[in-house]
Amino acid sequence: MSKHDKNALIYLDNNATTELDPLVIEAMLGELRRGPSNPSSQHAAGQQSRRRLDEAMESIAELLGTRVNEPGSSRLVFTSGGTEANNLALRSLRGGTGPLITSLIEHPSVLAVAQSEERRGRPVHYLPVDRDGVVNLERLAECLGEYPTRATVVSIMSANNESGVIQPIERISQMCRSAGVALHIDATQSIAKMPLRLDALAASAITLTPHKFHGPVGVGALWVAAGEELEPQMLGGQQQLGTRPGTEPLPLVVGMAQATRLGIERLTHSAAFMASLRDDFETTLFTQFPELVIHGRSVQRLPNTSYVSFVGANRQSMLMALDLAGIACSSGSACTSGSSPPSHVLRAMGAGAAEVDSAIRFGVSRLTVKEDMARAIEIISRCYKRLRHTRNVEN
Repeated sequence: MSKHDKNALIYLDNNATTELDPLVIEAMLGELRRGPSNPSSQHAAGQQSRRRLDEAMESIAELLGTRVNEPGSSRLVFTSGGTEANNLALRSLRGGTGPLITSLIEHPSVLAVAQSEERRGRPVHYLPVDRDGVVNLERLAECLGEYPTRATVVSIMSANNESGVIQPIERISQMCRSAGVALHIDATQSIAKMPLRLDALAASAITLTPHKFHGPVGVGALWVAAGEELEPQMLGGQQQLGTRPGTEPLPLVVGMAQATRLGIERLTHSAAFMASLRDDFETTLFTQFPELVIHGRSVQRLPNTSYVSFVGANRQSMLMALDLAGIACSSGSACTSGSSPPSHVLRAMGAGAAEVDSAIRFGVSRLTVKEDMARAIEIISRCYKRLRHTRNVEN
């Protein structure tokens, strides 16, 4: 984000959203300059738009290890983003009425749906996690044994948006397949950060959204396996086989395709680069302040994520101080951080009050400037030294 200007913003909130890659902007501008585009229109311009939409869709699918737009194949349903895709999956997979099994550390767009469904009388089970934030597979097996019905839906994220902890998705997929139940994976944090082939996951549905990997906000997709049917949650058009009506946002989909291409082609290098930034960041801070708690450090994490408890300081005070000093970070999910409630993820992990009350998430990206990280560490250290002695404990 910074261009070596010592007064420029240091953006370390890349789990929430990312900077648009300049090549993505170019691709979107090229589409916008073409003029009006409605892939549903029957005239020549509309049919040209349809071809470009199909090409973008097929490009995304191929890059992510799947095939679409063929008889009997899986498909991509474009949505307004990850939240809508998660809602669509949970409310419509396998009829949307059977038992729902999810975990205590899911994104709010999953947990809020689960809680809403539970109030309506749908059986919902929340899987616990261990101290490192990994889903308890023994409890999952028990739940699958209790509800061995095709209508059951399991929804687990591939990697946590706060801690970055990677979940045992392959094992979860095997368990769901053996039980004959549907598996929905929220993979929004994983694309372009770790190897992920959609067909190989053998799920029923997978959520993805490009603004987590330098693509545009306002578009996402739900990958749906061959043979799976979805109940539309919106009415008013026949786009996308009626599953998600509304004019497809072609410029955004083109931007998504370009972001996917760049993210997958550069994955090996960018993952190593981000992990190096993260590890240097954590090591330097922990050397200075051994009392810091780095969550999920002992298990596999996304290469870009650091979730740190600045024990003795208050997270709100730290966030405000860092913001004033030119560092953008967060205390958890961007969908809830406006009011900054205590992290449901850390509480599920069994973290103590002192750790929960002082936790801040930092997320780098492949566009992060390496030189900025040294300045970030200096600012964070200075703020922590000051605030840990003037702690304002939340009531």
